[in-house]
Amino acid sequence: IAAHWKYKEANNGNATTTTVTEEEKLSWLRQILEWQQDMSDNKEFMTLLKSDLNLFSDNVFAFTPSGDVKNLPKGSTPIDFAYSIHSAVGNKMVGAKVNGKLVPIDYVIKNGDQIEIITSQNSKGPSRDWLKVVKSTQAKNKINQWFRSELKEENIQHGKDLIAAYAKAKGINFAEINKPEYQEKIRRKYGFHDWNSCLATVGHGGLKESQIVNRMYDEYKKDHVVPVTDADVLGSIAEKQQAAAGIQPEHKSKSGIVVHGLYDVAVHFSKCCNPVPGDEIVGFVTRGRGISIHRTDCVNIINLSKIEKDRLIEAEWQDTALMDNGAEYQADLKIFCHDRSGLLVDITKIFTEKEINISGIQSKTSKQGIATIEVFFNIRGRDQIKVLVEKLRQIESVIDVERTTG
Repeated sequence: IAAHWKYKEANNGNATTTTVTEEEKLSWLRQILEWQQDMSDNKEFMTLLKSDLNLFSDNVFAFTPSGDVKNLPKGSTPIDFAYSIHSAVGNKMVGAKVNGKLVPIDYVIKNGDQIEIITSQNSKGPSRDWLKVVKSTQAKNKINQWFRSELKEENIQHGKDLIAAYAKAKGINFAEINKPEYQEKIRRKYGFHDWNSCLATVGHGGLKESQIVNRMYDEYKKDHVVPVTDADVLGSIAEKQQAAAGIQPEHKSKSGIVVHGLYDVAVHFSKCCNPVPGDEIVGFVTRGRGISIHRTDCVNIINLSKIEKDRLIEAEWQDTALMDNGAEYQADLKIFCHDRSGLLVDITKIFTEKEINISGIQSKTSKQGIATIEVFFNIRGRDQIKVLVEKLRQIESVIDVERTTG
């Protein structure tokens, strides 16, 4: 063995003088061979070998059950030993025996230990905690590689969730910034091959979601600079003047509703009476859903108990000059008529002529031949409904037309 080693270390296949260090290695190996020949007691030989191996302080030498030697960094654990055998052994490891006894996975290997790795096909793979235990670079690389490959899909989804949650918490519409051009800038900055690799990195903690979202949002703002118009400047000056004079400035409410002098309060329109601009309205303070807006003639409002009426609050439509003229509101009408052929065609024709979009129709006919047709549609205000009702009442067989009141 010594002769073969020396031959392999020779340059260009020619026998040459080896370095002092190499000679020391050869000398040590010859000594081990001499011990093996002189000693008949295997235990005594192993004890002597262990004490001699301690001379190599930066490394430890351990044995497999079949006698193969593994050279590992000092402080290594059975996990390092498992990955030194094969990646598959490390990934399926569930425990270890040292010199025939079960040990914890963070056991520090000593020179001469005989280590048996216990594996299981049911193992879910390495734990992230292993990265805090292992000493060898080889083991760390193989563990990280497993997480990147085996859990890629899970990490991608986790990365998406983290990014979406962070954007929502910061009030950023992620759909607006999640464009290919902004993804490309992130990919180039961090050196990813594709967007999924970026998401997977965020998912397994290699990159913070804040870094991704904030960078994409910065790039988005560069392309969407909001110009300041003359009207904005004049409006700002006017508000400052009003504030200085103690005048409450007017604000535009997103919902078109002013509730007891408050603007942009959380309001929603009730489905029972479907109020539209022009209707007399009132607010009802709900539990956990803000304020519900009803028509004053809504049956549900009229029939409130005395205690519930204490939760009513004044509400009104904002000045039409401040409202969005293009806004539409859901409304519905009940049409009572004598049933006949072609009646539904005549009704829908009126809506088509008035360019009103029908979102739904329900109808039923009594035994007496009286049909009740309820039409759901979108409208801009009460004036449109008045014109529509007048036209519908002129249709043959129509008895009456009314709005739902609850």
